[in-house]
Amino acid sequence: MINKIDYKFNSNSKLILFFTILTVTLIALYNGGELTKNFLSTISCLFLILTVGVSHGALDDIKGYKVLKLYKVENKFIFYLSYISLALLIIFIWILLPTIALTLFLIIAAYHFGKEDCWSVPVKKSNFNSIIFFIKGSLIILVPLWFSYEETISIFNTLGVKNQEFYNFLDFFKLNKLFSLLVLISILSNILINRQLKHLTGFALEIFCILALYEAFNPLVAFTIYFCFLHSLRHTTSLRKEFNINIWQFIKKAWPLTLLTSIIFLFGVYILTGFQDVPIDRSIINVIFIGLASLTFPHILLEYLLEKNEN
Repeated sequence: MINKIDYKFNSNSKLILFFTILTVTLIALYNGGELTKNFLSTISCLFLILTVGVSHGALDDIKGYKVLKLYKVENKFIFYLSYISLALLIIFIWILLPTIALTLFLIIAAYHFGKEDCWSVPVKKSNFNSIIFFIKGSLIILVPLWFSYEETISIFNTLGVKNQEFYNFLDFFKLNKLFSLLVLISILSNILINRQLKHLTGFALEIFCILALYEAFNPLVAFTIYFCFLHSLRHTTSLRKEFNINIWQFIKKAWPLTLLTSIIFLFGVYILTGFQDVPIDRSIINVIFIGLASLTFPHILLEYLLEKNEN
């Protein structure tokens, strides 16, 4: 019988192979003139994120019940109240303090990407692991600022960030070519995680694909492809292993919260376009990133509480 480590490595290798084939195919079509930088519309990006992307956190209710048991809380309503309250708090903070909210989201997201994308890799325990995970995951944040600075800044503006000092700070990094340096540091951080050739090969393929996607396509399209077809699929695979379920059982368990989240996101788009006269594309970008931020914070807190009590 295949052991846990081999299962993770084999599953991750298949995901990386799929992601690499997908990336190479898209880049070939782009270079052949079959695709444009914006070949996925904002509506298409929203659809993929609401289906493939969001579903990877759709078993948080089951994990939440485990946390409640650890703290000897029997009322499951407490989980939903806490999860939704934290999500709403993040949205409220974003409305009042968008620059701070965006900065915190980028930091937390970088850590989350770095940690989750090491799911199949044996990592030695260290006090510096959190920093290394953050540096590794920051690649997803830094590459669009390096390759597509103006488009990325436009997204930040759309998200309500108007702080000139924030943009002056980013301009300083751009003018002094510091984004390229930070990307290099992020790439090299993979060596600190695991130096075995098979794992370094996997990291190298991921990095190649991420760089190629962001170089060819606009930041939203590139992020959507990475988020849905590598990050989310990898997390889904880890959940299937954790709960010992097949893909159909996962879909059956995940669809209720996925559907509920989709309805809330679409309602957000409706409110922004129908009552605040925000253009549809800007509304979708707001809903995607602020919505993901509102889900990311409780999602990571839940993972932390589980790990804390399991160790």
